[in-house]
Amino acid sequence: MSENLSGQVILVTGAGRGIGGAAARLLASRGAAVGVFDIAADLANETANAIKAAGGKALAIVADAADRRAVFDAAAALRDAFGPLTGIVNDAIWIRYGPVEGIEEEVLDRMLAVGIKGPIWGVQALLAHRGDKPASIVNLASPAADLGMANTASYTSVKGAIVALTRQLAVELGPQGIRVNAVAPGAVPTPGARAIVDEAGYAKRRAQTPLGRLGEEDDIAKAIAFLLGPDAGFITGEVLHADGGISVKSM
Repeated sequence: MSENLSGQVILVTGAGRGIGGAAARLLASRGAAVGVFDIAADLANETANAIKAAGGKALAIVADAADRRAVFDAAAALRDAFGPLTGIVNDAIWIRYGPVEGIEEEVLDRMLAVGIKGPIWGVQALLAHRGDKPASIVNLASPAADLGMANTASYTSVKGAIVALTRQLAVELGPQGIRVNAVAPGAVPTPGARAIVDEAGYAKRRAQTPLGRLGEEDDIAKAIAFLLGPDAGFITGEVLHADGGISVKSM
């Protein structure tokens, strides 16, 4: 049985498309009111309109996850629309791959701003706009935090920080009734990922995955929904690898 998320109010960053969009749609289909947060207005509105057309509750929020004030304003707008927040999914990311010797300062600054500052601002915003119900935070990590991958020094640094942040916040926020977990997706050919990984790259990832296939956006959305739901009520500080087994494959 799909978990009932009725009564939950959840902000999802990077929700215009890809994994964030799939998560926003699934959470809404299970009864949650969702803040569809994305820097692209057309994508945020498209996802929010699709949710509402299907009978769900959604608010499109156009903002930059790296902008602390904008994240707080987004949480406030969602609270005004549907009530105190009960959860946040920190999915927004900005990615560039390349050899370490070629990393440019402005590129690294942007990746750190969206990938590390963004989740911290999101957590702060949840704390500022939640009520007295238990709450849940789900961060998006990656198997890359544990596995060496060529040309991903910036990306693996961001995702390694997310794993550490998830575990630390689980300890810090647990006494407040807030669970903090992460989902680490395997290779999922989202629109954003396809911009930096070609078909040969995905063929290699498929061959390295024990289940023999690439992930789909809904595979990850279901893992996110589980961690936000009541069946995960005693789970915190965990990194759930929804990766087809790639993180445990022996070389």
